Amino acid sequence: MNEEMRANTAAYEQTVRSTLALAATLTDDDWDRPTECPGWTVKDQLSHLVGIERDLLGDPSPDIDVPEFDHIRNDFGRTLEAAVHMRRAVPGPAVAAELADALERRLVQLPTLDPDRVVTMPDGRDGPYSRLMMVRAMDCWTHEQDVRRAVGRPGNLDAPAAHCFWNLFSGALPLIVARRAKAAPGESVALTITGPPDFQAAVTVDENGRGALSAPGEPTAELTMDWETYVRLTAGRCTPEAATVRVTGDRALAARTLTAMAVTP
Repeated sequence: MNEEMRANTAAYEQTVRSTLALAATLTDDDWDRPTECPGWTVKDQLSHLVGIERDLLGDPSPDIDVPEFDHIRNDFGRTLEAAVHMRRAVPGPAVAAELADALERRLVQLPTLDPDRVVTMPDGRDGPYSRLMMVRAMDCWTHEQDVRRAVGRPGNLDAPAAHCFWNLFSGALPLIVARRAKAAPGESVALTITGPPDFQAAVTVDENGRGALSAPGEPTAELTMDWETYVRLTAGRCTPEAATVRVTGDRALAARTLTAMAVTP
């Protein structure tokens, strides 16, 4: 393992173990609680994680018919739903046990893999396996937080995998501000995230309408929010109307930016 692969694997392991520790405290009612992922319960969140990890282990994929659920919006969503749907009759603790087994098998597998091997990421782009492990850490942590919010047991917000979330998605801010929010040339948006973890970023639009990360300076609009709010908006878990955000400067530009922040599939 190279240093990046080792760090991303450690972040992945930490959040999955945190999820399993949380799962051990859940009641029967907790497993069936709805989460902010449309159509998915707490148990479904863990079933999703099991499905991805077993795919990466090379286990046979389930061959089942997935109903026409309202929450499935595309072929990618239908593919993800298969692992969830096949476990809907499985008790929650059994799903957690399956995830624990998959984790141990993955921790045996990962040191044998070439971290520079090029693989296809969930967004369709190619990259090294070490980056895929950053994506896995981010995804597992995002779903851990879905579960924690659903059952009212907050925690692990400042995990190593939380920093994977920021590293992967903060790079989308120029696209969000310039193309989606249609900031004009010369305009800028600054973002202050209070935590822990704490982050700051700013985007300035150039004369050609392209956005780029920049020094905060005196932005046209500034958004201040806590870390969990940023995560929920970026992951598409809530709308701006359901979020608490302090806005200064151009409120219309700020509103367009907030509306455009969801970047996960």
